[in-house]
Amino acid sequence: QVQLVESGGGLVQPGGSLRLSCSASGSFFSLGVMGWYRQVPGKQRDLVASINSRYQRVYVDAVRGRFTIARDNAKNAVYLHMNSLQPEDTAVYYCNADVQKSLDTGYFDLWGQGTQVTVSS
Repeated sequence: QVQLVESGGGLVQPGGSLRLSCSASGSFFSLGVMGWYRQVPGKQRDLVASINSRYQRVYVDAVRGRFTIARDNAKNAVYLHMNSLQPEDTAVYYCNADVQKSLDTGYFDLWGQGTQVTVSS
């Protein structure tokens, strides 16, 4: 069974920084696009940033210049470095990955369990 395990959330003051980590475990052939999404109560889950296997990155406007997404293919991991955090960044952050189980199968969508990020003084 393939799983995404996240860590790194917590409480931080406005202007502070956090780093989220997410690692894929289990048996699989490859990982495609990996990304981070966030969700606040009562709203849909929205993309924050994504990165493909060629390290091409996409950011939403709200975080561009403050957040950096990175991946380590050798560790099957993706990271989100968050700087200049603001109260509006408060949300549950979810890791996402496109997973290919074997060479002759397509990709399926996998989610982590979520980690809370709270920005407050």
